[in-house]
Amino acid sequence: MPLGYMKDKKILYISSEVVPYLPHSELSNLGFEIPKMVNDRGGHTRIFIPKYGLINERRHQLHEVIRLSGMNLVINDIDMPLIIKVASIPKERMQVYFIDNDDYFKGRGLYSKEDGSLYTDNDERAIFFAKGVIETVKKLNWSPDIIHAQGWIAALVPLYCKFYYKDEPLLANTKIVTSFYEPPFTNDISDDVFSKIAFDGIDAEYMESLEKGTLDNMFINAAQHSDGIIFASDSVSDTVKKAVQKSSKPVLDLSKESDLLTAHETFYQSDF
Repeated sequence: MPLGYMKDKKILYISSEVVPYLPHSELSNLGFEIPKMVNDRGGHTRIFIPKYGLINERRHQLHEVIRLSGMNLVINDIDMPLIIKVASIPKERMQVYFIDNDDYFKGRGLYSKEDGSLYTDNDERAIFFAKGVIETVKKLNWSPDIIHAQGWIAALVPLYCKFYYKDEPLLANTKIVTSFYEPPFTNDISDDVFSKIAFDGIDAEYMESLEKGTLDNMFINAAQHSDGIIFASDSVSDTVKKAVQKSSKPVLDLSKESDLLTAHETFYQSDF
């Protein structure tokens, strides 16, 4: 592989979790370490995560970006205001953008209430997050070479990029990589996710896997519309693994890699 591949490459990271804003986990650690590797090797990154209620705005010095906020996103025929906040990771040249909305994120956790029950609108939160990220990238006029999605709330990003935003010039040459981790929950997300996405005009043939609103099915749909797949955990669902293995798409299995960061850099050079 050529040396210096990352120099001037633009990679958009869309993640459920990133340290230092959320607790350490496989996902949140790599959500920080991979973009840092890209920056250290001469690339350019933007990181997007949801502005969950448990993220302390004062401690992490978040501030609203007025020029990016102010639009409404239509989710299942309801206008939902999009708020964009930003912070810089201490000691790093890395900006993190936070997708916010009072109904979907204010005072709320990642996917469940304190009693462990899932939020009943997790499907809408995922749709809002996917659309909110791309709409913000459009306002930034920033065309990524690669979009790297990871985590449950980013699972609809490949579908929306490939079909809802199929005519968006900024994404015309963008490749999509999705990382899969241990599923954070096993309950169904929603019985209505199919109809809510269909409201956005996405053809049913592109989301047949979502007729039953399970998390596995959301991940399978993400795999179907990604250009490359990464198994980032030993505990990826067997159902998702089998679905990916049936495809001919490039797959990186991190369990077989000793240098995870170089493995990502090499994988980004795959013939997607």
